[in-house]
Amino acid sequence: MAGTAVLIIDDSSVMRKIVERALRQAGLNLTRVREAGSGAEGLAVLGQERVDLIVSDINMPVMDGLEFVRQVQRQSLAPGVPVVMITTEGGEEHVRQALEAGAQGYIRKPFTPDQVRDRVLPLLVPG
Repeated sequence: MAGTAVLIIDDSSVMRKIVERALRQAGLNLTRVREAGSGAEGLAVLGQERVDLIVSDINMPVMDGLEFVRQVQRQSLAPGVPVVMITTEGGEEHVRQALEAGAQGYIRKPFTPDQVRDRVLPLLVPG
């Protein structure tokens, strides 16, 4: 698989590193990793460069993941780029809202590299 540019959005820098490590362990060849601490920062990154995958937490200050996904769709900032949401258990309503807003998948915390592979890789395979 060709290299993948990913944008990881989470208000926790530790969680961003955990997500990056899980993506690598799932078999993704990450050539560029951009990080953002809120949906607003994520929008700023997307305004400057293209990525192949967006992984975003739902619960964040400033701009949460749901509003981020809505803004990405509204502004056509990342057409065709899969958005995967990260949620805690008990966030079923948020997951439903995120999928309705345009996210293509979700991962529930705590997650394993196998779960990341099963949920993310199919979104990146052309076809």
